[in-house]
Formats: sequence, C-alpha cells, structure tokens
Amino acid sequence: MSFSWKLFSRTLRLPLHRRRALKRLAEFHSRSRTLEEIVWWALNFGGKGFMAVSSMQIPFEITQLAKVVYDLKPKISLEIGTAHGGTCFIWSQLTSEEVIACDINDMSHQKSLYEKFPPASSACKVRLYSGDSHEPGFNSGIQRALNGRQVDFLFIDGDHTVEGVTADYEEYREFVRPGGVIAFHDIVDRQSIASNQVGQFWQRLKKVADVEEFVENQFQTGYGIGILRVPSDGAPTTL
Repeated sequence: MSFSWKLFSRTLRLPLHRRRALKRLAEFHSRSRTLEEIVWWALNFGGKGFMAVSSMQIPFEITQLAKVVYDLKPKISLEIGTAHGGTCFIWSQLTSEEVIACDINDMSHQKSLYEKFPPASSACKVRLYSGDSHEPGFNSGIQRALNGRQVDFLFIDGDHTVEGVTADYEEYREFVRPGGVIAFHDIVDRQSIASNQVGQFWQRLKKVADVEEFVENQFQTGYGIGILRVPSDGAPTTL
C-alpha cells in the first residue's frame, strides 16, 4: 500500500477537527430547529478532514424530501450512500429510534461525530456500516441489525450506475414496511457524468409505480429526488 500524505495529514489533525466539529454540533443543538434550519445546517455544517459534513443536494429538493420524512415520523431510517454525512444528519433529527447509515468507504473516523448527530432528548441511535451494499454478506448484516424489524424510510444514494441503483432497490426494498417511503437521488435523466444513470432506472420505475418527483428546474443538469410510497397493503413494486 502506497503512503498517502493526505490520509496522514487528516489522521494527524483528526483530534483538532473533531473538537471543532463537536463544538459546531453543540451550537446546532443549543436550541430547537425548524425543518428548514435542519436542512441548512446539513448543507452548511462545514468542518475539515474526516469531520467535514456536507451533502450534494439542491436545498429545495432535499427540503421537500425532509418534509415527507417528517410527516412519516419514522422509527427506523436506512440510508445507502452516506458520503459526507449531510443527509444522515437530517434523518437523525427526524427518526425516533435508529438511523442505519451505509457507505462503501470506511466511516470509522467519522463514527464519534455521526453517532452524536441526534439531539440529546432523542432516543435515536446512528449505526454506521461500511462496505459494498451489493455484497450478500453486507445485506445479511443489515438484516441481522434489523432483527425482524422493518424500515419506515429508505434513501438510496449509493452506486449511481443503472445496474447499481437497480440492485440496491431490489435488494433493500423488502426491508421497508407497508406504508413506508423509498427515495432516490439524482433522478434527472440529463447528467454531466456518464456513470450517473439513476435517471434511466427512474424512467422504468415511474411507469409501474406510484411515484413523486422533487426537481427544482425541469431544465437542470443532474440532481432531482424521486420518492416511491410503498402500498399500505403490499410490498414495493418489482421491476
């Protein structure tokens, strides 16, 4: 394994960056926040190195999704694709029992911060799982963590290839309870990166399922959020 000065620098400065991030989090938790404030903080939390919290979201779109999640009042939320923790931050303010945050990258350095996202008055716990969501062992690990419970809200924002997002949907949709919500990021078909193919998946799904879209501008490139409401009397639609 080659030596990485960037990794070395981040690790060396981790204690300092952690203290600053926890101070920033304490500021957020110093009073109750509106939904719009929660989203603003998630997108503008800041921080450096491993303690940087951010999310590549359009404020209007993620706020609309946050309103859906707020109304859902989830006990358990599952996120495939946590990246820099911005959306995990939002779900941890709106979920009452557990947020299961999954990412292909190692999140051990962020653990001490992410686990403190929920307010002190909340019973919500943030659980981090690092690994490939497409691996059978990873899926089995999430199943064991749920221990027979079902998820109220599933956010899919991981592998953006059409094969990857399809696999995440097919492999994790069964964890969602009847009446729950499944959301997808980057549904706009016009993308600047060829590997961002969620739009292709979304065009297939919207033909066979009851869906809703949050897109700020119909002419925009990239972004866009789509939601699927699981029927209260059945399982999510199979493609």
